[in-house]
Amino acid sequence: MTWTEPAMWYANLASFYAAAAAFITDPVGNVLLVKPAYRDHWAFPGGYVDEGEYPHGACAREIREELGVALVVGDLLVVDWAPSAGKRPRPIISFTFDCGTITSLGGIELPRQELEDVAFFSAQGAVQRLPGNVAPRVHAAVRARDTRAPAYLAGGSPSVLRPKAQ
Repeated sequence: MTWTEPAMWYANLASFYAAAAAFITDPVGNVLLVKPAYRDHWAFPGGYVDEGEYPHGACAREIREELGVALVVGDLLVVDWAPSAGKRPRPIISFTFDCGTITSLGGIELPRQELEDVAFFSAQGAVQRLPGNVAPRVHAAVRARDTRAPAYLAGGSPSVLRPKAQ
């Protein structure tokens, strides 16, 4: 076996993007979404993880930047691995964190150059406004919050991890 220099070893490993999103609800369970100015669809508050940043830190930063509030980033609810698609040349791993419940949209300050609107929607209403590959995260997050067990999705689809047969 030939030893490989660490720099070469790491340079040859697969790379991917990472994103972090906030799952926020109101007291009756409606889901908070934001409407980006640069997209046709709604989204969870969140964004890409910066170099040197942990996903939960990226989630907290994005909440501050997008909503103008500081919320506690709680449990990991959903991990979704999405293969490369369209103009995105690499896969993306998305982390959705439980960022709790807020009673109203008062105090939220949107960066208008980035976001057009913020609103609460029923789970089904949120599903209808999100892209098809992101929409399954709504019900997965609700279940994960209820069961206190994170969900793993593969390309937006529930993935059942089974032990290999012996």
